[in-house]
Amino acid sequence: MSPHGTPSQFTPLGPGDPREVAGYRLQARLGSGGMGSVYLSYTRGGQPVAVKVVRSEFAEDPEFRRRFELEVRAARRAQGIYTVPVLDSNTEGAAPWLATAFVPGLSLSEVVRSHGPLPAETVLLLVGGVAEALQSIHAAGIIHRDLKPGNVLLASDGPKVIDFGIARAADVTALTGTDVRVGTPSYMAPEQITGTSATPGTDVFALGIVTHYAATGGHPFGEGAAHAVMYRIVQEEPDLAAAPEALRGLIAACLAKDPAARPTPAQVIDACRALSPGQTLQRRDSWLPAPLAAEVTQRLHARPPT
Repeated sequence: MSPHGTPSQFTPLGPGDPREVAGYRLQARLGSGGMGSVYLSYTRGGQPVAVKVVRSEFAEDPEFRRRFELEVRAARRAQGIYTVPVLDSNTEGAAPWLATAFVPGLSLSEVVRSHGPLPAETVLLLVGGVAEALQSIHAAGIIHRDLKPGNVLLASDGPKVIDFGIARAADVTALTGTDVRVGTPSYMAPEQITGTSATPGTDVFALGIVTHYAATGGHPFGEGAAHAVMYRIVQEEPDLAAAPEALRGLIAACLAKDPAARPTPAQVIDACRALSPGQTLQRRDSWLPAPLAAEVTQRLHARPPT
């Protein structure tokens, strides 16, 4: 569940939605997912925020609450240019919730669906920014565990990684294995699929798939049923033929089966710099292609329904 939506996705509150959470007056629904629903609100000073309210099934699980508190506390420590800060939270009330800064951007999945694959230069700026976000997240002792195109927002000032760390709270509850799915099968690393320990390298594997998706619109292990894709992730090598030749080495390194063989986020950034014009990453106002930049600007000024 993403704690964001794009302004075009504002939907009016329904009869089952709360109108207020701990003093935050809810303006519109931004989205929903396995762990709960996300709403647009504003701070008393007028700053837009995304308020995530956890589903009652999770709220009733003591182990989930314990984990949620730990993960929210850790997420508050993850401060970086390319992460979205947790601003407020309550893990003890009847319905646990957290508030993050609201980013009026488009998710990478929306962008590729609407505009097609991104140019290689934009992909390098995107991946360099996401890798820098992973550095901030890992430095706070968090592993994202669910890095995917829907959790990468493209904003006017660069990419923003959202939803980091919170999935771990659900990972160990009694609900795991029911209809609540934690993580996204087609973006899981082999060690997630086989049930061994997740490491920072787990996020780097997902970044490799995200990079391929941004550059091609496709998946390096093919499409189809989740169990079939997961089998190929564990057992087969990726097909990188559709990726720009310059990016194949970076993608292949991220997709190494052995977590220890994958590059660190810092090494991913260095690779993106080496592959960029002038061998440096410089994000200017025009880091996005013109039609996409115009749409992001339009979203910036959109208003929720009244």
